[in-house]
Amino acid sequence: MQFIQGLPQGVCVGQTHIQHDNALPSATPELAGFNLALHVNDDPKRVQKHRMTLLDEFAQFGVDKITWMTQTHSTICHTINQQMPFEALVGDGLVTQQKAHALMMMTADCLPVVLGNAEGTEVANLHAGWRGLAGGIIENTLAEMQSPPTWAWLGAAISQPCFEIGAEVKAAFCDKYPELAVAFKDGEQDGKYYADLYAIARFILQLNGITQVLGGEQCSYLQDQDFYSYRRNAKTGRMATFVFMQ
Repeated sequence: MQFIQGLPQGVCVGQTHIQHDNALPSATPELAGFNLALHVNDDPKRVQKHRMTLLDEFAQFGVDKITWMTQTHSTICHTINQQMPFEALVGDGLVTQQKAHALMMMTADCLPVVLGNAEGTEVANLHAGWRGLAGGIIENTLAEMQSPPTWAWLGAAISQPCFEIGAEVKAAFCDKYPELAVAFKDGEQDGKYYADLYAIARFILQLNGITQVLGGEQCSYLQDQDFYSYRRNAKTGRMATFVFMQ
C-alpha cells in the first residue's frame, strides 16, 4: 500500500498492491496475493478478511467507515456520507464530504481517478475504463461534487504500449474530443490502435480546470509483481484505490 505526497493536509490517497504482509493463502494461484474483489470467484471469507485488514490499517488514521460498491463500467456516481446502505451501491464513482470515511474503487487495468478540493473537505474516487471515460464518468463525478476539485491522482492502469483497441474505441473519444487523436498510436493491424488512458484522463481533467494531475506513470500489465491485470490474465484479483480525509 502506498500513500501519495503533495495533497491537502489530512487527505490520504493510495493503492494496494498484490504483495501484502497479511495476504492469506489462496487455493487458486491466479488469485494469490491481496485480492479485494468478491466477484472473481475467490473465497468470500478470504476477501472479507483482506478488507478488514485494510480497515484496521485505516483505523490508525481515525477511519471508522469504508465504502465499496458494485462496479459496472458505468458513468453513475453517488454521494455517500452518513448513510449505511443495506445493499452495495451500483456505479463507478463515489463522493464524500465526511471525514474518516474511506472510499474504495477496485481495478485490474482500468484507471482509478481520485479527486479533491484545495481545502481537503471533499474527495471523490472513480473507476475509469475506456467505456467510463468515453461516457463521461469524470464529468459526472465533477457534477456530483459540491466544490470544484483542484487536484487529481491517477492510480496504476494499463499503459499505452499494452492496450490495443479497435477503431470504434478511438471513435468514441475522437468524435467527442478531436484533440484526443494524439492519445492513440497505430497498432500492428489495420483498424487497431494503442490507447493512452492516462493522456485521455489528463485531457478531460484539464479541460475541466484541474491542472494539478499527479500519478499516471505505472503499468498494471507490465508490473506483474505489483498489480493485477485482466489483460495479462482474465482470471485475476483486484487491487483497490482508496481516499479518505483524516
